[in-house]
Amino acid sequence: MTDPPIRFVLIGYGLFGAHHARAIAAAPGAELRAIAVPSEASQQAARAAHPGATIYSDYRELLARDDIDAVDVVIPNRWHYDVGRAVLMSERHLLLEKPMALTLAQCDELVALAAKHDLVLAVGHELRVSSLWGSVKQLIDDGAIGQPRAALVELSRFPYRQGSGGWRYERGSVGSWILEEPIHFFDLARWYLSGCGEPVSVYARASARETARGDLHDHFTATIGFADDAYAVIVQTLSAFGHHQTVKVSGTKGTIWAQWSASDARSPKPVFSLRYGIADSVEELTFEKPTGELLELADEIVAFTHAIRQSQPPPCTGKDGRWSAMLCLAAEESVRRKEEILIADYVAAFGMSPQAPEIV
Repeated sequence: MTDPPIRFVLIGYGLFGAHHARAIAAAPGAELRAIAVPSEASQQAARAAHPGATIYSDYRELLARDDIDAVDVVIPNRWHYDVGRAVLMSERHLLLEKPMALTLAQCDELVALAAKHDLVLAVGHELRVSSLWGSVKQLIDDGAIGQPRAALVELSRFPYRQGSGGWRYERGSVGSWILEEPIHFFDLARWYLSGCGEPVSVYARASARETARGDLHDHFTATIGFADDAYAVIVQTLSAFGHHQTVKVSGTKGTIWAQWSASDARSPKPVFSLRYGIADSVEELTFEKPTGELLELADEIVAFTHAIRQSQPPPCTGKDGRWSAMLCLAAEESVRRKEEILIADYVAAFGMSPQAPEIV
């Protein structure tokens, strides 16, 4: 007997929201029932692309339906907490684009709500399901480089797109640019160095290419300290060309070196590679499956659907999403203070509870 499909609705239908809608519609075992988006132009585009879905202008009307299992939220950052909270209060499983919220206390509340209602809360760190970046993690777990001691995640790319209505260039809507792409790299670093204990400190520096933008930083570097003295370095510049990401993870027995390059993160024809070894002993992995943002998005939807059906954690849990947001927020505080931030102090100052043992 075939299981009934997971009944999805989508909140948000901008550029990336449209990609989410296509991924849901194409995912085995998923069905796109409805889309909520306030813009009339986006509503018309959604109707044309997905004639079987009901289109709403208000997400609260959508959540009033009784035929929903899961909600995918793809909207400007400032609304993630409010809409995510409404979804969890309605007792629906939630896939929430990163960052899950703009404060640590809000992240804590979302994690607690999902646990209270026994719901799957997944956060959109799709690099975890990438054939390339996932293979780095597998090599680490297989002991290919011994005990990891250091990681570098670096991105050089063209300036960010404006986003619908220019929201990505408004501090109040985006939160910060550290919460845009660098948040993925904080997540990767913590994932790759999970055997080293949790992060204990962050030190960051940043600057703006255009002084008029003030605290939206397009040059950013952070160092994350881990419990066993391992560390990771995150580097990003937005005043470059194309989209070029590099990961290096070094351990006691060698180094993994992965790289990905294309004109854009959503390019269907990237150039990528993964090598590992030490000295003259080097091996290179080959890939039957390509990698790229839209392929990873499709796999993320499938994995979320599977997590709901099997009552198991998704690739990136609410706890994971809370960690990546917290590290970005601590990095922003470090930039402001020009000093290292201890994670324990940051949690005590900004978390929902100074203890929060079930989360930290």
